[in-house]
Amino acid sequence: MEAGLHSVLCKYENQITGLSDYLEEFPETDEPVWILGQQYYIKAEKSELLLDTSSRLWFTYRKKFSPIGGTGPSSDTGWGCMLRCGQMMLAQALICRHLGRDWRWEKHKKQAEEYQRILQCFLDRKDCCYSIHQMAQMGVGEGKKIGEWFGPNTVAQVLKKLALFDEWNSLAVYVSMDNTVVIEDIKKTCKYHLYAGGGAHGSSFNRNRTTSPYCTGWKPLLLIVPLRLGINHINPIYVAAFKECFKMPQSLGALGGKPNNAYYFIGFSGEELIYLDPHTTQAFVDSEETGLIHDQSYHCQRVPHRMKIMNLDPSVALGFFCKEEADFDNWCSLVQKEILKQQRRMFELVPKHPAHWPPFIPPTKPEVSTTGAELIESTDKLFEVEEEFEILSV
Repeated sequence: MEAGLHSVLCKYENQITGLSDYLEEFPETDEPVWILGQQYYIKAEKSELLLDTSSRLWFTYRKKFSPIGGTGPSSDTGWGCMLRCGQMMLAQALICRHLGRDWRWEKHKKQAEEYQRILQCFLDRKDCCYSIHQMAQMGVGEGKKIGEWFGPNTVAQVLKKLALFDEWNSLAVYVSMDNTVVIEDIKKTCKYHLYAGGGAHGSSFNRNRTTSPYCTGWKPLLLIVPLRLGINHINPIYVAAFKECFKMPQSLGALGGKPNNAYYFIGFSGEELIYLDPHTTQAFVDSEETGLIHDQSYHCQRVPHRMKIMNLDPSVALGFFCKEEADFDNWCSLVQKEILKQQRRMFELVPKHPAHWPPFIPPTKPEVSTTGAELIESTDKLFEVEEEFEILSV
């Protein structure tokens, strides 16, 4: 009875939070508005634009969840904003993977089972694969204490490691280094072989069947490109290329913001970036006994925030999702056409692994007889062979 009352009170509290400053006006403009690869004209398509932005999963600070690590914080207010932004970018990748970019959320409308499963991945419980608990504790292996603020690159590394334990979504996560995306390494990460009989290449069943015909499969790719676009402020020379990234159909937006103040950027209009802000503290929401999740507090039902591009901190991470190999090939063509043509390139795209780098080894799940949720209780020995050089070079 008490638990049920708590659930009702949390729902009410979160609905009040979600309605505050509802519908701050979006400025009337003749310029197109770009949201994660889709273009809108505000005067004719305002309702469609708002439906698109409110359909993105919105993760904010939460309180009253079980203490992280058993004795740690029970709220991430003040320190978890970049982790929440990382959750939003990953959630968008999962929506594109299972539901498609054109999927829309509508209040009180029954959603697909895949939607509920995606949301379940991010609940604030230690047994959910991308919960604040999992991310904070995996961050310990990246040198971050629980309760310490993360930067964009650290969040990217944490997501890459956690994805290894997520068999349902089966994502390949590639985080670029030294401002360089290597096509060969991504294809090594994403491609796998299937024998005609259905077994995966390399399994014990098929290990000796070298003469059997097989086809090539592709693991859906979450590509994260951490960048430094200036020293203390963003260099104006990068602005055009940065905006081009939001036009790409593969766009998952960008992680960034201001020092110790992270936002999830989902688009732009003119010289303003459009973003979802995690700096709202809402009460912990758990799934119902039926397995359904009361989801209204996971969607920002108001006009998203905006900020001048030149106010952006130069440390950012771009995100892209390529469900099929053809999507990645198309992304490479767009980068060559729109990014590499710039006088000063925002990042490099190269076909082969640089000879002076250590050999590339696609990440694999550590051989352990436990679940990812239990495993992250002690991360110090999890990824001992992780390349130490995989830190963004400023």
